[in-house]
Amino acid sequence: MNRRLLYICIVFFFSNFRGFSQSLPVGMHILEDVYRREQLIGRVDSTISFTVRPLFTGLEQGQRGLALDTIDERGFTKLASTVSLGSRNGYLQLMPVSWLQQYNSKVPYGWNDGSMIPAAGYQNQLSLGVYGKYGPLSIQLKPELVSAQNKEFEGLPTDYHNVIWAHYYDRYFNVTDIPERFGDKAYSKAFWGQSSIRLNFDPVSIGVSAENLFWGPGMRSSLLMSNNAPGFKHITLNTTRPVNTPIGSFEGQMVIGMLDNSGFTPPEINRIYLGRTLYVPKPEDQRYLTGFVLTYNPKVVPGLFIGASRTSQVYENGFGNKAGDFIPLLQPFERKNGSETREYMSSMFFRWVWKEANAEIYGEYGHNSPTSFQELLYRPDNNAAWLIGLRKLVPLARRPGEYLQAGIELTEIQQTDIPALGGWYTSNKIRQGHTNQGQVLGAGIGPGSNLQSLNIGWVKDIKRFGFQVERYLHNNDLYYPIFTETLDPGKHWVDMSYSLYADWNYKNLLVSFNGSMVRTLNYNYVLYTPVTGGYYVPGMDFLNYQVKVGVTYRF
Repeated sequence: MNRRLLYICIVFFFSNFRGFSQSLPVGMHILEDVYRREQLIGRVDSTISFTVRPLFTGLEQGQRGLALDTIDERGFTKLASTVSLGSRNGYLQLMPVSWLQQYNSKVPYGWNDGSMIPAAGYQNQLSLGVYGKYGPLSIQLKPELVSAQNKEFEGLPTDYHNVIWAHYYDRYFNVTDIPERFGDKAYSKAFWGQSSIRLNFDPVSIGVSAENLFWGPGMRSSLLMSNNAPGFKHITLNTTRPVNTPIGSFEGQMVIGMLDNSGFTPPEINRIYLGRTLYVPKPEDQRYLTGFVLTYNPKVVPGLFIGASRTSQVYENGFGNKAGDFIPLLQPFERKNGSETREYMSSMFFRWVWKEANAEIYGEYGHNSPTSFQELLYRPDNNAAWLIGLRKLVPLARRPGEYLQAGIELTEIQQTDIPALGGWYTSNKIRQGHTNQGQVLGAGIGPGSNLQSLNIGWVKDIKRFGFQVERYLHNNDLYYPIFTETLDPGKHWVDMSYSLYADWNYKNLLVSFNGSMVRTLNYNYVLYTPVTGGYYVPGMDFLNYQVKVGVTYRF
């Protein structure tokens, strides 16, 4: 597979050829969630599932859908930024410039920020680009430049006993590619970002891209594919709008792509336990990922979306020439035997929009490759992960267009049984785990972790402000094997975050702010030895402050 970006995708053909076919980047500053909220109050096409992203623009003004090219305050771009190529079929357009900034005062915190890295201190991401279309061909160049202070922070204690370090390596560092720190100096890197080259045949697309993907209905997490890691280079076949049939509408995507290693090693790589070096270098073979997502909206149940997604990962030397090696829909659901060289992950999900109630409920259930359907039926909780969420908009009396928004989302990646080695997003077959460039492709909270999120706020069109509380439990799949013998339930590593957020727009400018106070308890499972007796003892507890500011200018 060529490392150059060649992405072929679909442009919407309308009679006046003024429809756009840009993608709305996953995690796009402010706008992405605006359209999902708009659907709850009936302003956006009710057949769009919001479970296969990136979303595609292109509907003409006046149509009910993601008409992001319209000149209103919700627009992605402004028509004034478009230059005709001398034909009704062609034009060039400047894409929005986005500048995202983030600061963590003490330790890394946060996820779903694409090419940005987990780092302490200041970092920023700059993204700008141009979009061109001629007939069915479209080219979107939107690279990203990331720079981070990447200041030093306290990591896993070096004075931990070797047996604890052995567990860390066996169950985490040797079966994932998730560095504790991305090097020991300032970090900077350029990415292709949300760039693509497409050929468009309404309503399907085929091509190559480096864009971030997000599969499933989650807001804070996705079990298989999210924008937590940088986008990976992939060939794609996807729909660009719901495909209507007599039984309902469908959306979907199939991809085959290449994943990259982080290039960074874990801490203490020379540590030895029981005569063996704990660190085992990972294979440098190219990794390939194939996957699909498919969503169905039954005609008899408006607002209900049900779907499934699956990924498989393999090293280059295990990549064959059978159709199933390239087409994920043809790959077997069950693991055949222990010699299988691929690592599979699957999920099922739903999203139900209640337009009359201005509400939605959604959920996702995932499985880490069952050995058989019988195992899945008898032990649905074994090797499983799940998320569930609910969001409600309440109209404010005598204030047209203004709503009180309340939302809750629960994500559980922790396993019900202590896995033999690792758990979700870890693998002893593909030892980088479910990662790209050092970050998890699925839920950003990572292996063995759980997240509970609650937010309440005021919204009006793009504008919103509110308050969010989250509880983040770190990697219990690692905690239990290490600390079970101590019989000390007080060692769980938990982050409690309290955030104020605001999004605002003025003419062509979009601004977002998120300020969080994160109370970290028992950082890296550390408890201090008490001076006096007592069951409950203090741990390594501290406050970490995070500030995120985003500015987008639409030409």
